[in-house]
Amino acid sequence: MYLKDLQIGNVKLENNILLAPMAGITDLAFRKVCKDFGASLVCTEMISSKAILYDDSKTKLLMKTDGEKRPIAFQIFGSSEEAMGYATKYVNDLADIIDINMGCPAPKVVKNGDGSKLLLDIEKAEKIIKAVVQNTNKPVTLKLRKGWDSEHIVDVKFAKMAESAGVSAITIHGRTRSEYYSGKADLEIIKKVKESVKIPVIGNGDIIDEESALKMFEYTGVDGIMIGRATLGNPWIFSRIIYYLKTGQKLPEISKDEKLHIIKKHINLELEQKPEIVAIRELRKHISAYTKNLRNSSEFRNEINKIETKKELLAKLDVYFSSL
Repeated sequence: MYLKDLQIGNVKLENNILLAPMAGITDLAFRKVCKDFGASLVCTEMISSKAILYDDSKTKLLMKTDGEKRPIAFQIFGSSEEAMGYATKYVNDLADIIDINMGCPAPKVVKNGDGSKLLLDIEKAEKIIKAVVQNTNKPVTLKLRKGWDSEHIVDVKFAKMAESAGVSAITIHGRTRSEYYSGKADLEIIKKVKESVKIPVIGNGDIIDEESALKMFEYTGVDGIMIGRATLGNPWIFSRIIYYLKTGQKLPEISKDEKLHIIKKHINLELEQKPEIVAIRELRKHISAYTKNLRNSSEFRNEINKIETKKELLAKLDVYFSSL
């Protein structure tokens, strides 16, 4: 009933369960892993429009899509119409969908007037959206929060503006910027946004398992759901939710052997894209998440955080998993 195709502009997704863009997490390797478990749309990490404008080499690494299954969304952010228009042209031929971030709560982002800071200036936000829409032939989506704080709840107003400005779908996170990730996501707000526009609305926030995914659909009537932090160390959440929405039943818990196989696959994918020492260091947070709540996991994480070679990492993983 709730699991279905999702049409965003001229892009048809095979289901309506999406991976959220997350800085430092949704690189090429992790996106590939999530795609394998059924995520219909994945998205790059946030890409700074000014960094593209200034031809920053590190930023270009965020745009790698080698061997990646389509479709792929590219998320750009910024508060300059010029930079956002330029960045849109730059990623146009690389992306299937271009997503605008107006929800990031990070201090280093909002201090420059970017991300969720734009929720305080709807006129400027509209100009930025139009600059993106006018510079691409791909569908444009918008990710936002319900407002800046409890005194500035602007989601419905923003959603209507975005629809009029040419956005093809909206993802709404049911928290204000001031809440960050504390408390509970406001499903009532997400429901109001869904009821206020005709374009697809995707619900985001507190989707951590099968029941919370179903609750988001049932309560809000959203067209799709986007999963963020709950995918870290748990990319199979996509296949579990898809199966549950199809059948009403839950898949068996993943075995330790399956988990080790996925971790090793993730490691190899990361090493295909990055120098060994960089890849191994960046994998630490993922491996910590994969092994969270397993026996002696804190001691194991302490050991992992000192490792800088693939050979040693794989050896430690084999010893650890054989001890479980």
